[in-house]
Amino acid sequence: MRLLHTMLRVGNLDASLKFYCELLGMKLLRQKDYPGGEFTLAFVGYGDESDHSVIELTHNWGQDKYDLGNAYGHIALGVDDIYSTCEQIKAQGGKVVREPGPMKHGSTVIAFVEDPDGYKVELIQLGTQGTKQASSAQMVANN
Repeated sequence: MRLLHTMLRVGNLDASLKFYCELLGMKLLRQKDYPGGEFTLAFVGYGDESDHSVIELTHNWGQDKYDLGNAYGHIALGVDDIYSTCEQIKAQGGKVVREPGPMKHGSTVIAFVEDPDGYKVELIQLGTQGTKQASSAQMVANN
């Protein structure tokens, strides 16, 4: 078994694609409209779905806002230079909601950004979290 994707419901697909593709550097892997169900699925990620976990962005037509609830945590991405990554995200109009720095009670250097729907994305400085990462393009599940 392997993790295939994480699904997020989004209110504005274009804004979400801009965030994940332009600000976070993912690629739009595939997108399809389902007129009978009145929804669109867009899959984004850092590599082909055959060997990478990806994010499924689900846009239900006519729905522009969701109640995120309090159970969802975040998606985590490993980055090579968290400080320059956050500066680039801010320069492109992205929202950094927690500036880079060590996590509370630990030495892992983290930051948080927020997507257009309010979902949190944690950025983790590779090499500071105590586990070896393959590359900055690797998305890690973080509970």
